[in-house]
This record gives sequence, structure tokens and C-alpha cells, in this order.
Amino acid sequence: MEQKTLTINNPQRAREEYRKIVIPFNVDEKILFILSRFFSYFPREDIFFETRNGRLIIFIRQLDFSYFLYKIRQFSRVYSMSEINILQQIANRIKEIKSYGLKGKKRIYVGYNKERKVKDRKKKEIERGKFYYAREHQFSWVNNKLPKGFENKIITGDSEVVLRNFPDNCIDLIFTSPPYNFGLEYENHKDGINWQEYFDKLFRIFKECIRVLKYGGRIVVNVQPLFSDYIPIHHIISEFFTKNKLIWKGEILWDKHNYNCKYTAWGSWKSPSNPYLKYTWEFLEIFSKGTLTHRGNRKSADITADEFKKWVYAKWDIPPEYKMKEYGHPAMFPEELAKRVIKLFSFKNDVVLDPFNGVGTTTLVAKRLRRVYVGIDISEEYCRKAEIRINKEGNSLF
Repeated sequence: MEQKTLTINNPQRAREEYRKIVIPFNVDEKILFILSRFFSYFPREDIFFETRNGRLIIFIRQLDFSYFLYKIRQFSRVYSMSEINILQQIANRIKEIKSYGLKGKKRIYVGYNKERKVKDRKKKEIERGKFYYAREHQFSWVNNKLPKGFENKIITGDSEVVLRNFPDNCIDLIFTSPPYNFGLEYENHKDGINWQEYFDKLFRIFKECIRVLKYGGRIVVNVQPLFSDYIPIHHIISEFFTKNKLIWKGEILWDKHNYNCKYTAWGSWKSPSNPYLKYTWEFLEIFSKGTLTHRGNRKSADITADEFKKWVYAKWDIPPEYKMKEYGHPAMFPEELAKRVIKLFSFKNDVVLDPFNGVGTTTLVAKRLRRVYVGIDISEEYCRKAEIRINKEGNSLF
């Protein structure tokens, strides 16, 4: 059985559009038959092979690598290990390729990084004054350990007060979503107060967060502006952190695809008078303290290559949390959101803090991912529920 023929006007030029993998190969008719049968399951424009002068040459442009491995497992049920050894060799060589893009389920190995390049980029960054607003900060380079008494704890209290007991520079990652001041029904918290009062309190807590954050640590804040009040909470929070010398690392759009928003008429119907804009997404604002680099042991990074490539694309399509009634909390974010933030911005055994922990999604996922967790919330009831969720995970991770 042979691969389907692909009509090519200029075969040499076409081959140059593929990445090549070369493997020493002794021609064997049975192995050639297996290779031809195996590669017939994949479009020739994606991947094909040739044999030439004692070499097997794989031409690869793009590939659903998971499906590739699945087909190898299928073939292993039909052929002996020695007969499919060549397929495993090919898979191992493909796996060694670390530079690729992603499009749907396929890894793109050629042309994925074609974009306009800036000459002397580093020099021009210096000339422009890269994150000029965060220069001349007074942050200490010396990081401290979180006291044992705070490790893996859910703490009931006002974060502004509780955090005063923490030493400087002891937290690796802060991931939180403060109350949005929409007027929701929280336990032991009045939502929907005067905006100035809201921001004054929020920023006192964030001041403590900046203090306890390590040099090189990150703060990630999930917020949704209250568009009906025309209050750009995400911009106001970003301005606060940049004025306090943190580096704005980026912004992620969390698209929840709330279709109720998409098909409802708001504001001045069919008139430019005062149309009211609706959004199906929230924002994650990301900041670094002192430097963009968070030091850690590379072996303690637990994010996979595919996760990294997908998640650095700063638009995350994640459904909203549907268990809010179950936990009695009006504004929970899903575990997937916490998982991505924690794996993308911290190492295993890092300390993760949520100063608005609610019913404990951040702390639950942090424990699951083998981070040291600290959760603070003013509601005793929410803290109790957070503890229950943590205990259901068991104590095997620590």
C-alpha cells in the first residue's frame, strides 16, 4: 500500500516547505509496507516520507500528534514491536521538536512564526524606556519564606489586617477576584457601596499584597468592569498597580461566551443616541514586582508544551462556573481559570495567595497542583466551605 500521490508542480520547492527528519534506515519490504499503510492515514500535505541512500526522510508540515500516537498504539496490536519500532522512532523525533505553533488539534511546524520582525529590538526597547513607569522602585531584592503557621491555611478575617502579619516578599503568586461592587449578595460583605469607598478599601488590601509579594512574583486580578456605571475597574486597578511601580505584564481576555448578552437589546435601540455595549468576557490583569522574571527550578515547571503555546495566546475560552448555587456564592470563577493562571505563572511548591478567597477555588486548585496555598476571606461561612473542598481532595498531596 502506498501513500496517495500529491500533485506538485515544483517538487523541490514543495519539499522546502516541510521540516525534515532524517533517520538511518535499512530497506525492508515489510517495514516499507507498514510505513506506507501507516502514513496513508495522514494527508500528504501534512506529512509524508521518502527513502533515499539508506535514510528514511520524514517531511512534516503539520500534524495532529495525539492522533499520530493513537495510530501507533493501534498498529502495535497488529504488528510486532520490532516491526513498528521505526514508527516509535519517528514519534520520538517529532516529540523532540519544541518549536511549533498550534491550530486546532494540529501542531504547525513550518511557517507558524512568520511575522514582521523589528531590527535591533532590544536596543529600541532601551531607547523607548521599557516599563519606564516601574523604574526607580524601592522593592527589596531579598525574598523571605512564608512562616510555617500560614502554610496551607484558610484564614477568616479582613485581608487588610491579616496580611500585616506576613513578612515582606514571601508570596510567589497572588491570584484573586475581588467583589466587583455590582450589588451581589455576599455573605458578610456589603456589595454595591460608593465607588470611592470601594476603591479606597480595595487598594489598602492591594498595598499589602504588593508588600508581601516576592521580588519577581506576580499578581493576577480577575475583574469585570461595571459598564452600566461606566466604571472601567480593570483600567483603574491597572493604574493603581503601575503607580505603585509594578510592571504591567499583560492582560488576558476570559471569554465566557454568555449568549444572553449577545442577543439582548440595550440602551438606545437602533439609535446612535446612547447604545449600551455588552461584553461576554472578563479581564485578567497581570503584574510583576521588580522584574519580569520569576526565578524557579525549571524541573518544577509543570506546564506542558501544548498548554504553554495555547495559554500564552491571551484569549481564553472557558465556560463560567455553574456550581455557584451548590456553594452558595454569587461570583465564583471556574477551576480551569485558576489552573491556567497557576500553571502559567508559578512553579510547583510556590506559595499562592488569594486575599478574596471566597469558597476557595484558588486554594483548591493550588493544592491540587502541589503549591503551598493561603486563602483569606472575611466570611466565616465561605472559609468553612473552602475547607470542606480542600479536605475532599485528601491530604495525599502534601
